[in-house]
This record gives sequence, C-alpha cells and structure tokens, in this order.
Amino acid sequence: MAEGQNWSREEVEACVADYLRMLTMELNGQRYSKTEHARALLERLDGRSRPSVDFKHCNISAVTVALGYPYIDGYKPRGNFQTLLLDVVESHLQANTALQEAVQAPVLRPAVTATPGDTGSIWVPPPHPRKGSEEPAAYAPRFSAARRDYLAQESRNRSLGRAGELFVAELETRRLHASGKNQLADRVEHVAATQGDGLGYDVLSFDDDGRERLIEVKTTAFGELTPFYVSRNELARSEADADHFHLYRLFDFRDRPRLFDLPGSISVRCQLAPVSYLARLAG
Repeated sequence: MAEGQNWSREEVEACVADYLRMLTMELNGQRYSKTEHARALLERLDGRSRPSVDFKHCNISAVTVALGYPYIDGYKPRGNFQTLLLDVVESHLQANTALQEAVQAPVLRPAVTATPGDTGSIWVPPPHPRKGSEEPAAYAPRFSAARRDYLAQESRNRSLGRAGELFVAELETRRLHASGKNQLADRVEHVAATQGDGLGYDVLSFDDDGRERLIEVKTTAFGELTPFYVSRNELARSEADADHFHLYRLFDFRDRPRLFDLPGSISVRCQLAPVSYLARLAG
C-alpha cells in the first residue's frame, strides 16, 4: 500500500490498541520504549513509515483529550483526525477498564507540597499547539459512552490545586529574592488561603519594579497541552486587570514540575469553550 493512502480499519485498530497500552503503562509508572512499540507495530501495518505512525499517535492524543482523558507524553495532540479514528478510540476506551483505573488514580490522589528545585529548569516557554484549522469547529453534540470527566475531576482535586499554589508562591518568593527585591519577596501572599478563593487569582506577587502580579495557578499531573478549566470569575479578573494578570500553567507536577506563563486576558491567550451552565427554573 502507498504511504499516502487512507488507513484501513485494521491498521487504525492496531495503532489505537498499541497507543492505549502505552498510555496505561505510562500512567501506572511502568517503563516502556516507544521505539520498540513502533517497531512491533510497523510489522503489522501495510507499508507505513515511523513518521506516519507517530503522526497517527498524535491524532490519537487529540481524540483522548477530546474524550476527557490525558495523552501520552511525547505525542502532542494533533487535530483533523478521521471519523474512523474517533469511532475506534471510543470503542477501545469504553471497554478498557485497566486504562480507566490507571487514569482515575492520579486524578484523585492527594498531592504532597513540593519544593522548587533548579528554577532555571522549571520555567518553559508556552507551547504552540498544532492547529488543525484557524477557527475552532462549532460544537457538535456527540453522545458517547466513552467520554469521561477525568480532567474535570483533576481540576477539582483541592489537594493538587493547593500544592500547585504553594509551589508557585515559593517560586515567586525565590524569584524576587534572586533579583534583590527582598521586601517584595516578603510580601508574596497565597491569597486563595489567606483571603479566600473569590478574588479570581491565587497568589499575589510582584514584578521587579513593584507592580502587582495577580497569579492564577492551574496545576495538572499530565502534559503541557492538557486542557484546563477556568471560572467566570477568573476570566473576568483577567480582563479587568489584564496588565497585572498572569495564568501560570503548572504541568507534570507529580513527576517533574514545569510551568509557563500566560499573561493578560485569558480569552486572548486561550480558546474558550462553554462546558456547563448554571440552571434556574424558568419563569
């Protein structure tokens, strides 16, 4: 078969099964070799190349994220996947209890407060997702039994959220001390704990020139392109104080914490999609 021809269902089934096996192992902390998996998979495919398999795995990552699951580190989600791939992934996820249990564990597990190590290795530039199109597709309902709310559950893990906020507060204190701004460092405040979580941000810090830095912290145990949830209050704060607002995305928190900064209005830096509504009785 020519490399450019459409993937058959048998090929897609093989790729999805292999991908979900690797994802389950990764979530369980088991070591595996992507190269060895790819080598074995290529023997079952019809003349495909390693780059085409890697591309297909990135497509599968996009599907797992769309269905509320994390993705494999190293296979960044790529959109514009075929409907056949979505159908196959849904079918495999619905029957894969081992994967469901592997995802549930880190989502609900309490987090221990971590101390920042080498701060130079913690900060990374914001990632640039590979866009399938310039405009996001309009919402189309797909009533799938395979869909889960694992990422939403993780966002409600208060232990993980608090650990990430404390991590950032310590990181900000160190940053200001390193700049010789000791008085500002002493004023860094975990406002979500001292004043409550209704302010629309979690940590009060400062720029080197003394301007306030309002930091909302979003923490995940998964990869840098994992979607996150923002509240209407956080969105409003980011717009009202865009010159001072920073969203710190803290990822891989349980393994090797790293973060990137999205300053300014959240709606400018992110694509936003409504996922729930507050309902009151009509009339």
